[in-house]
Amino acid sequence: MNSKIFLHAIAFAVVAVWGSTFVVTKLLLQEGLSPAQIFTLRFIIAYVLLLAYSLGRSVFHTQRSTLFASSWRDELLMVLLGITGGSVYFLAENAAMLYTTATNTSLIVCSCPLFTMLLMAVFWRKTERFTRVQVMGSLLACLGMAIVVMNGHFVLHLSPLGDLLAFAACLCWAFYSLLTKKAVERYAPLFITRKVFFYGLLTMIPYYILMPSEAGIFISPSTLHLPPSIIFNLLFLGVVASLLCYVLWNWVISKLGAVVATNWVYCNPLVTILFAWWLLNEPVTPWLILGTLLILFGMYFADRKHQ
Repeated sequence: MNSKIFLHAIAFAVVAVWGSTFVVTKLLLQEGLSPAQIFTLRFIIAYVLLLAYSLGRSVFHTQRSTLFASSWRDELLMVLLGITGGSVYFLAENAAMLYTTATNTSLIVCSCPLFTMLLMAVFWRKTERFTRVQVMGSLLACLGMAIVVMNGHFVLHLSPLGDLLAFAACLCWAFYSLLTKKAVERYAPLFITRKVFFYGLLTMIPYYILMPSEAGIFISPSTLHLPPSIIFNLLFLGVVASLLCYVLWNWVISKLGAVVATNWVYCNPLVTILFAWWLLNEPVTPWLILGTLLILFGMYFADRKHQ
């Protein structure tokens, strides 16, 4: 029981960090960096550190560092993880913000646990069966998340392109969770995370070919003289939000399962609002309290099968 509580605490901590990244990313955007540049820089930092750790462990502990998966099919799986959990996910989510409201984007992207459960039922229907209590629990948590995001303003401004991009990001993370479930059966979370960073960066190359102006920052001498505030925020995104959180998230999925772990995504907007209350003095409304209770009760029932 204690180990289960610990795993859920780690999942919440990861989601809490990811919830705070919206504020950090906004600060970097105000400094003039683009969403694609922020993603690329944070993944470069995470990949270099993780690769150095893997190579160092192979040198000092006489352990062979594995650079590739054991088969081309598994290597292709790692490519898909890099796309769904890296390049396409971040590009779709950030681009959605350009065409639709933050409320729409948050509401759509944070509904990915429902789609994870649906995809799990389709692709793992022989081994994963969900009870009515679990399904109702997930729906209850999703309702709570919607109440938190909308915060009493139950009006959506539809934007087909922006909402479609947000939905694409939602599906990307749902598929990432399912693919991770398959990958952790054969590979360690550290190896999987390193491959996610590598292929996430590699699959960004076509974007920079189409947008060469954004690639200039990586070859400009001014990049070596970034202000300390930018460096600090990039290190937070690269070391904490990417390196540490991705490793822990992949590990949690291997222990709790894709559906139970992904349900914690419902808390993402809740954490963001709490940070806004703490740092920006924004009020906590009764809608926030109601939504929080629904999320907690929903997640409790969604995990009943695993008690």
